[in-house]
Amino acid sequence: MSADSTSDEGSRNQSGSTNQGEAAQGLVLGPLLRYVDERRATIWFETQRPGRVEVLVDREQDACGHADTWTVHGHHYALVCIAALRPNSRHEYHVRLDGQDVWPPADSEFPPSVIRTPDPDAPFRLAFGSCRRSAPFDHEHLEELGADALVALAERMVTTPEDEWPELLLLLGDQIYADDPSDEIVARLREAHASNTQRDPEVRDEIQNFEEYTWLYHEAWTPAALRWLLSTVPTGMLLDDHDLRDDWNTSISWRRWATAQAWWPERVKGAYGSYWVYQHLGNLSPDELGADDVYRCVQTITDDDERTRYLDQIAWDADADAATIRWSFCRDLSVEGRRVRLVAIDGRCSRHLDPDDRRMVDALEWGWVRRQVLEPEQPYTHLVLASTLPFLLPPGIHHLEAWDEAISSGGAWGRPGKWFGERLRQFLDLEHWASFGESFRELVELFNELVRSPTAPATVVLLSGDVHCSYTAGATLHDTPHPGTAIHQLTMSPFRNDIQRAAKLANRLFRRQRPSGAIRRLSASAGVAAPDISWELDEGPWFANGVMSIEFHGAEARAIIEHAHVRDGDRQELERTLELELSPTG
Repeated sequence: MSADSTSDEGSRNQSGSTNQGEAAQGLVLGPLLRYVDERRATIWFETQRPGRVEVLVDREQDACGHADTWTVHGHHYALVCIAALRPNSRHEYHVRLDGQDVWPPADSEFPPSVIRTPDPDAPFRLAFGSCRRSAPFDHEHLEELGADALVALAERMVTTPEDEWPELLLLLGDQIYADDPSDEIVARLREAHASNTQRDPEVRDEIQNFEEYTWLYHEAWTPAALRWLLSTVPTGMLLDDHDLRDDWNTSISWRRWATAQAWWPERVKGAYGSYWVYQHLGNLSPDELGADDVYRCVQTITDDDERTRYLDQIAWDADADAATIRWSFCRDLSVEGRRVRLVAIDGRCSRHLDPDDRRMVDALEWGWVRRQVLEPEQPYTHLVLASTLPFLLPPGIHHLEAWDEAISSGGAWGRPGKWFGERLRQFLDLEHWASFGESFRELVELFNELVRSPTAPATVVLLSGDVHCSYTAGATLHDTPHPGTAIHQLTMSPFRNDIQRAAKLANRLFRRQRPSGAIRRLSASAGVAAPDISWELDEGPWFANGVMSIEFHGAEARAIIEHAHVRDGDRQELERTLELELSPTG
């Protein structure tokens, strides 16, 4: 497949797969609607050739927004900022490349792509989830991986009123699997490197550089249902370990091993560089884009090779020094005269792995998080904290991870404990907030400060993915009564993936009181103090593919859990599993 081609998944059926590369006439990927507020929007594109991308709104003949493409690694990108949209309105749009109509495809079976500026007097619906494997929608893969929740969401949107659509979709990590790509990508890698005898056999079937990363995004985002969904629903995105490699930044031991490998430099530059291009840019508001030094340089450098070298260097620096780029982002959402503050936290790149001071996010990043939560320009009614990794795990698993950190990093059981704990940590992926005890304590203290505030929000909702199951958990702080603020962990994963039988059994086992209590005692024996917050799973765990939504109605909020199923052989549908009120009850 050449750089300007797209993946081929056959003609569209109820599962919504197709190749729209030819129909889009010049677009490789996109349009991806990323940021939307009352009057502005940003839309991201990858094009087959350099040129000027124009977005025309409401059948206007003159562009409402345009941008010239810029090129890195032979690929051409544009991010179009649109201003002066009408508030509380619906805007159909189409796209031209150098004056030629390229979107929507002439043969599209989906409705027109739209930009919907928010209605400040209406409820706001935020959908989220994580972990989506790319695979065809044939019988074999539907049996293996199940229905695709995002395809099912798109298919349902086609037949439902727009006021029932999500206003924002959060993709919380693992949209691509650089360390475990699809069979089609593996075959392509082997063909491309058949004559390369120097390629490390350990990573022979893994993504190694920027060009190969583009293959993953092309495969993930070209199915017709996904392409239309992403052109119509604004999105926020965070990266997680599979964007680079499983266990990425789990510990200092893992990092020392990985950075000593010959394949590491190109892998790092490809991972960070492609993430910056394909995911991070769209998280920024137009104001933030205007102030972003890296984006300004990428646009102003005139030589393509120089621009590529610059982005490669930025990517390399971002791995070496987390202060190079902030991947976390914040958005304020309006709902019925109230405000919802979304703070999306990078828990992968900004880690501090010193065994004597392990943190999920380093001091600089945590200071930024605290400011977004405690020092907003305007008060908010709901706080949404998003992290790819769950803040609150099932209690038994939380205690297991806290114990493992105490023996592997803290040395509570001596050198043999360190050896065993580190291997257990990497084998079982014990790397969530519970395994970064200092960050977990800082998180709980942040909650205490927040609920003591005279402008404490009605809800604090923690959104996460990663763990290939979904569940809800209500939490109570020990140090500060908070009858006016409800705290909930909502975890949704995967969009489309599977989970090993042993992991399912472990999740169910550690929900039970007796095994959970035994692990808590084990943790205490290693000197781990009990957390100053209590929680239990309210519902779940479920292991089906799905998507979760939160509906904010003024001061109230509720969660809607939906799981995806295959009907009539190949139709992918969402089925509502549960509705849960999130607002405080007393």
